[in-house]
Amino acid sequence: MSEQQATGDGSVANTAGPGRLYGVGLGPGDPSLMTVRAVQVIGRADVIAYHSARHGRSIARSIAAEHLRADHIEEALVYPVTTESTDHPGGYRGALDEFYESAAARLAAHLDAGRTVAVISEGDPLFYGSYQHMHKRLAHRYPTEVIPGVTSISAAAARLGKPLAEADEVLTILPGTLPEEELTARLASTDTAVVMKLGRTFPTVRRAMERSGRLPEAHYVERATMSGERTQKLADIDAETVPYFSVTVVPSRIADLPPATTATPGTPGSDEPAAPSDETGEVVVIGTGPAGPLWLTPESRGALAAAEDLVGYTTYLDRVPLRPGQRRHASDNKVESERAELALDLARRGRRVAVVSGGDPGIFAMATAVLEVASQDPYRAIPVRVLPGVTAANAAAARAGAPLGHDYAVISLSDRLKPWEVIAERLHAAASADLALALYNPGSRSRTWQVGKTRELLLEHRAPDTPVILARDIGGPEESVRTVHLADLDPLQVDMRTLLIVGSSQTQAVRRDDGTEIVWTPRRYPEK
Repeated sequence: MSEQQATGDGSVANTAGPGRLYGVGLGPGDPSLMTVRAVQVIGRADVIAYHSARHGRSIARSIAAEHLRADHIEEALVYPVTTESTDHPGGYRGALDEFYESAAARLAAHLDAGRTVAVISEGDPLFYGSYQHMHKRLAHRYPTEVIPGVTSISAAAARLGKPLAEADEVLTILPGTLPEEELTARLASTDTAVVMKLGRTFPTVRRAMERSGRLPEAHYVERATMSGERTQKLADIDAETVPYFSVTVVPSRIADLPPATTATPGTPGSDEPAAPSDETGEVVVIGTGPAGPLWLTPESRGALAAAEDLVGYTTYLDRVPLRPGQRRHASDNKVESERAELALDLARRGRRVAVVSGGDPGIFAMATAVLEVASQDPYRAIPVRVLPGVTAANAAAARAGAPLGHDYAVISLSDRLKPWEVIAERLHAAASADLALALYNPGSRSRTWQVGKTRELLLEHRAPDTPVILARDIGGPEESVRTVHLADLDPLQVDMRTLLIVGSSQTQAVRRDDGTEIVWTPRRYPEK
């Protein structure tokens, strides 16, 4: 049986030279789920290698047992440690690395002798499989073939009878050994998920599920397709009963949901106020950042996916992907109170509502409007949460360098909700205090003179060559960032999609060797 290699018809034929290495996936546990190719390779190999803990029992060997021959050379690769501590001078990682080197050397001796070696592993060899450590050490030295296997993930979904992912959903696969904060963030931001490597990590995984709001959706699968299989809602599982060979599945949300719909506030039959539901919903005010999904926090991404209704200005709603089962309630940018009342009315009916806001919802955005209405009857009992977002000021500053690196003030130049006299007074105060300024809403089609007046006012306190950053459509397709002197600030170059950052007396604009210009404000202020 030695000196063999695969042929085009799937058989194994003799050849001169070193033996051939196979990484053989056995599937999730049921021997009938092994592939035909896996059975062929095992049946014709000289050496069968498998990993096990120190107790000597190997799940991989038990799956393949009926295909093993009496004349097979068996190599049991016994881990020196699993989860316990070790006195190895290199610690846990050092003990394992030494073991992998030793195991690879044992297999290399067989391969050098011309023997065919099949390293068998449950699931798929290159998916959290022990075989991969042999592959990294041997595949570049010997002819190698990897036989894929059905993963525990696919088996778990099949046993639950629930789709893992559908359409544009994103499936995230996580090891339960991650820190709780990391697990929570990733669970909150994904559509569907599988968490592996439970056992001792189960309490952490369960807390992360609960903190991310995914616990009601989560299912537990133990030993899928094997003897002792168990499936149950994750929330009902006793942590003391969970073995390592188990997974948690947060399946597709799309199954059996109606398609996404769009409703217009005030449309009869769609958003008319209704009697409160026995189950109170929730309003979450979400900041999407200045533009696009790259600026979304994991928590915000998860809240958007979990919402049943999305309420917001049309431009901001368009940034959120369409999801089956969600209703969109789009409106003009000038009806903040009406949007807030609609969202709270929907929550009174038991709906989970996301109010979508650009940038950070607490900075010149929807959080104030929602909280103002939520403080009145009949909405005082409706749960309201505000999730932060990347602000336009911070995004623009990052593109330019660090112009807001010291104390700064944020002021809106819009006089739609406050008189210009108040704006001018605040500009005078901030400028005389030598604060850098982030100026929102500097101009629009109906507001054309405010930038010019602002320039005049600031020149009373700042030098003409003070750096001013014009940041337009940050994160969007028409993004541009320019730096001009305060005296040269042209109101015609400013529109409603532009944010201005005006430096303090200490702000520096420096051109670097690559031709780029950076603007920064030092953190140390000169003593008087």
